[in-house]
Amino acid sequence: MATTAAAESTKVRMTTSEGAIEITLADERAPKTVANFLRYVEEGHYAGTIFHRTISNFMIQGGGFDADLNRKKPHSPVNNEADNGLKNQRGSIAMARTSDPHSAQAQFFINVVDNANLDFRAKTARGWGYAVFGQVSGGMDVVDRIRNLPTAGQGRFQNLPTRTIVIEKIEIIQSTGG
Repeated sequence: MATTAAAESTKVRMTTSEGAIEITLADERAPKTVANFLRYVEEGHYAGTIFHRTISNFMIQGGGFDADLNRKKPHSPVNNEADNGLKNQRGSIAMARTSDPHSAQAQFFINVVDNANLDFRAKTARGWGYAVFGQVSGGMDVVDRIRNLPTAGQGRFQNLPTRTIVIEKIEIIQSTGG
């Protein structure tokens, strides 16, 4: 059964200035979140955005700012699907959000270690967690290179890589056709 699910999952390739990362999306477990992410992919929103927050023992975050640290305009938030049973484990991709559990828009992060503290616990403000919607299926070495870059604070940005890592494009390489 796992083989069937994998064969029916959408896959994307994130081409960065550091190399390519392939991600298998959890179409069935996080349908609204995946649809939200793919909308941004199809619109080309992520082209030219950067990884603006990297913490070597936590995660790498991107998808919301360009190389000049200007915020790219996102769409309306998507409802949090963190209660889908997927865990914030090493290599999983999840939606970034504010303290409002249902505020995720375009920004995402890739967990570089297991982050059980980010998992769903309850449908409360503190318990919602962060919605995992896929898993890195190739290029984890690229993720690890990005996570280990030196960082510095710059204005409101903390943990900003001192060398800009650009997301050149994200493209669908396998689609479920849905």
